[in-house]
Amino acid sequence: MINRILIVEDDHYISEMIKDTLVKHGYAVSTVFDGEEALQIVEVQNFDLILLDIMIPKIDGMECLKIIRTKSMIPILIMSAKGEDVDKALGLGFGADDYIAKPFSMIELVARVKAILRREKHYMDLTNQVVKPTYQEETIQLGDLIIDMKNYSVKKCGHDVKLTLKEFNILKLFITRPNQVFTKAQVYSLVWQEEYYGDENVINVHIRRLREKIEDNPSNPKYLKTLWGIGYKLGEF
Repeated sequence: MINRILIVEDDHYISEMIKDTLVKHGYAVSTVFDGEEALQIVEVQNFDLILLDIMIPKIDGMECLKIIRTKSMIPILIMSAKGEDVDKALGLGFGADDYIAKPFSMIELVARVKAILRREKHYMDLTNQVVKPTYQEETIQLGDLIIDMKNYSVKKCGHDVKLTLKEFNILKLFITRPNQVFTKAQVYSLVWQEEYYGDENVINVHIRRLREKIEDNPSNPKYLKTLWGIGYKLGEF
C-alpha cells in the first residue's frame, strides 16, 4: 500500500522540491499552503503522515497541530526555520512526532519520513495482533493515577489527563516494568522503536511534559524518578 503524505508549506519552491523528492521515493503526496487549507483537507482525506511548517499563514503550524491532535493521532513531522530549542520543545509537547530544522537536506528528510512511517507500521502491527498481553491488568491504579491500558487513557484524582501517544507509551513502559531503571537510550529505542543517536532533547521534552501532566510537583516527581547519571525509574508506591 502506498503511503499518503500531506505537505503544509507556504513556500511553493520548497513544497514542490519536497513533493518531487517524496514522489520519487514512491509516496503519494498532496500539498497545501496555509493552515486553513490544511485543516480542511485533513477533515475529508486520510493521510499517513503530515509534514507541517510552523510559520504558515492564516492559521499557524502550532495551532494546526493542536487542532489536529484533538481529532487524530496521525504522525506529524514539524518543519521549522526557527532553530531555538523552545520551538522544538513546544512542537513535541503539543504532540508532534518529530521535528526537522530548516535548512535540511532531502536525504535527511526522507530518512525521517521513513523512520516515522516505519514506527507507525510497527505500532499498528502490534496493536492488531491478537495475542495474550504481557501485562494482565487492563486498569492500574498508581497513587492518584488510574491508567486504562486498553483504552490508552489516564485519570488523576478522577480528572482526565490528556497524554499524547508517546507520553502514554513512556508511562506504560515504566508501569509494566516497575523495578527496572531505563537509560535515555533504552527509553528511546523501546518507545520510538529505532536506534538512539544521542538526541537527549527529544527524551527530555517528553519526560518533562509527562511529569507536568501527572506529577503534583514536577520538580520533585514521585512517579518518574530520575537517577542522576543513569536514567529513570518508576517511583515506589
